Amino acid sequence: MKITTLHADYWKMDGGVAFGVVPKSIWRKIYPEDENNLVSITTRCLLVSYENKHVLFDTGMGDKRGDKYYQYKFRFGNRGIKPALKKSANLSPSKITDVIFTHLHDDHVGGAVYHGDQQQPKEMFFNARYWCSARQLNWAYDSNPRESAAFFQDNILPLQNSGRLILIDKECRWDENISLRLFNGHTRGQIVPVISIGAKTVVFMADVIPAMASLSPVYVPAVDIEPLESIHEKETFLEEACENNY
Repeated sequence: MKITTLHADYWKMDGGVAFGVVPKSIWRKIYPEDENNLVSITTRCLLVSYENKHVLFDTGMGDKRGDKYYQYKFRFGNRGIKPALKKSANLSPSKITDVIFTHLHDDHVGGAVYHGDQQQPKEMFFNARYWCSARQLNWAYDSNPRESAAFFQDNILPLQNSGRLILIDKECRWDENISLRLFNGHTRGQIVPVISIGAKTVVFMADVIPAMASLSPVYVPAVDIEPLESIHEKETFLEEACENNY
């Protein structure tokens, strides 16, 4: 088995959004901001390759929104899941067998669909099966005023229409190497994959712990829908991770 980190996007976020109620005078010592109070973000996706499988976790934000949308993302540097796959794993999108979305926010799922000729939506990973939690899919169509701006139907409908979107109803063992856990603090039904590689366990935390600074339980992004649940989930998971040497 080989695990590869893919850097799909580089962008910036307001520090207050990134760290919630933690005062700037504290978080800036760990994560310095620029002159506009923005902190740098890297959208990291994960590729797990073994046997005849190439399993991709998340796809980045893609590039199909208008300039008005992206001007508030403050993107910089190279971007896109396709060039990231080529650079880090020498793979084309056609080789991906499975795409597992931790959740359906635009910066995690947007790269799975692009606009082709005449702005028609097309799948980036046309040979893959797609996986997400049933609770997250339902939530994406019926969320809340704070979170609804992160969900776009043109990210989701083409995957559903492909007939290859498979829903996860509960925590499960996806195969002999990967288990899928569910978390609810950041968004309803977020998948967290637990990967066995030999005697080691690797966990892809996605937005449960979105940055190194966020290892502290109180560093909860302002966009989390249930911040107290986020704190509880992090504390519980980190105790488990320490006990089991993840």
